[in-house]
Amino acid sequence: MIRTAMTIAEAATAHGDVPVGAVIVDGTGQVIASGHNTRERDDDILGHAEINAITAAIKHTGSRVLGDCTLFITLEPCAMCAAVIASARIPRVVFGAWDEKAGAAGSVYDLLRDGRLPHPVPEVVGGVLADECARQLSDFFSGLRPSRS
Repeated sequence: MIRTAMTIAEAATAHGDVPVGAVIVDGTGQVIASGHNTRERDDDILGHAEINAITAAIKHTGSRVLGDCTLFITLEPCAMCAAVIASARIPRVVFGAWDEKAGAAGSVYDLLRDGRLPHPVPEVVGGVLADECARQLSDFFSGLRPSRS
C-alpha cells in the first residue's frame, strides 16, 4: 500500500504541492479512502495527505471513528496529523520516509504512542520503502532549486 500512496502522492506535484500520499484500508484490506497534499492548491494549511484521506474515510464510513482501519502514508506524520490520527482512533499507521524535522511518530516526537493521551495507542510501523519515499520527496525539492552550472 505504500507504493499505492506513492502513486497518489504524484498527483500533488501537478499543483505544486509536496508529494505526500495517504491510503486508508478497512479491516478487510479494501481501500476506502486516499488523499495527497493540497496545501498549495487550496491555500489551506490543513491540506495534508493524511487529513484529506481521513476526511474521505469518515465520509465513506459515516463514522468519525476508524477503529478497524490502517493508514498508509509516504512520510511520517507531523504533530497536527498525529493528533487527527489519534482522534480518529486509527489502530495501525504505516509510513515510508522518516521526517527528521517535524515527524511526530517516532523521530522528533512520538505523539501517536504517547500513553498520556486519552486515545488508544496505535501500532506504528515506520520506514517501509523509506528510501523510495525519501527519493520521491528529494526529487521534488531538487526540481525546485535552480541547477548549478
